[in-house]
Amino acid sequence: MSVTVVGARGFVGARLARRLAAEGAQPWTPAKGDPELLKRDLGVVYYCAGLTADYDRRPFDAVEAHASLVSEILRAGRFDRLIYCSSTRLYDGLPQAEVDEAASLVFDPADPRRVYDLSKALGENLTLARSGGRGVVARLSNVYDGAEGSPGFLSEWLIKAGRSRDLTLESSPHIRRDYIHLDDVVSALIAVAGGSGIYNLSAGALTSNAQIAEAFAAEGWRVGFTGAADPPPPPNASATRLAGLGVRARPVRDVVRSHLRGLGT
Repeated sequence: MSVTVVGARGFVGARLARRLAAEGAQPWTPAKGDPELLKRDLGVVYYCAGLTADYDRRPFDAVEAHASLVSEILRAGRFDRLIYCSSTRLYDGLPQAEVDEAASLVFDPADPRRVYDLSKALGENLTLARSGGRGVVARLSNVYDGAEGSPGFLSEWLIKAGRSRDLTLESSPHIRRDYIHLDDVVSALIAVAGGSGIYNLSAGALTSNAQIAEAFAAEGWRVGFTGAADPPPPPNASATRLAGLGVRARPVRDVVRSHLRGLGT
């Protein structure tokens, strides 16, 4: 069966395409705007296109990436399976401390910063309701990696650690997030292709900046923070469904310690 990775030049899509190629899948990785995307048989489609850091500055591009293009792929119908990459940020408006994939989502349509959530939610709806049962949604939590150029707060933290053992971070020790390493995301995406419905690609546990800083300190790094804010944590996204497929994200502090020890060799 053929495989297509949409967004293969992005953070997640690039690593996924490399893994699939290493396993002999020879994925097709169309460039943005390639007209063949709507003409050829795509096989299993991993839809990794999206905007994260600059969605607020480029709201119309965010809608195009999160909903419009996947709508066109679904309308063309030339695929066997479609795995749509979404985000656990969709839970941020919920009051519960713990949520799973069955939770109903809440959005404020008047909030301009909700264009990310609303466009992702539309992409999810199209994938689940307009794919003829061939769609799966993967909601990714905070993805990180230590390779140079990797985006995200923890990625940048790990990259800085390769340059200095004395770090000052523009954040607060009290901020809590769920983290999943990029390699674990790739393993999870491959696994959920055989599933159905929605899966949280998460560790299933919130970790504070202070707890991660302790892992750095144990390996000989000094970490300071410029802020002291202590906002309410986001809902903790359950990883139980993902574990049912045999995939479990490695604890973030274990990965951090391993990465730092590698820097010391």
